[in-house]
Amino acid sequence: MTGGVVVVLGPVGRNLGAGMSNGVAYVLDEGKVPLAARCNPDMVVVSDLDAADERRLQTLIRQHYQKTGSRRARVILSGWAVYRAFFKKVSPPPLPPPTAPAPAPTPAVAAVDPVENLESTGSPA
Repeated sequence: MTGGVVVVLGPVGRNLGAGMSNGVAYVLDEGKVPLAARCNPDMVVVSDLDAADERRLQTLIRQHYQKTGSRRARVILSGWAVYRAFFKKVSPPPLPPPTAPAPAPTPAVAAVDPVENLESTGSPA
């Protein structure tokens, strides 16, 4: 995934997040093996939801339910106090802060000897 948001309400296999360079996945983690063990740790970070994630996720699940009538979405929304703890956020790790570019080299200024300059041109500078 190179951007966007996905909500997964079903099971996921192994190597989740391989190739994920941007975006976020909210995954319902009800498996016996923790979600973090099924993700590519070189490509993604698995974390708990913060308050903003929780609001966003509820909105997305509610929209899914309204558009599809999904029984699964209805059960999750009606039991949100329980299901909320099973959701994880999967996203790429934060980028390191940019490094400052190296300063441009200062151009060397050639020293000009006014007497030498006068002799070479035959006239005053």
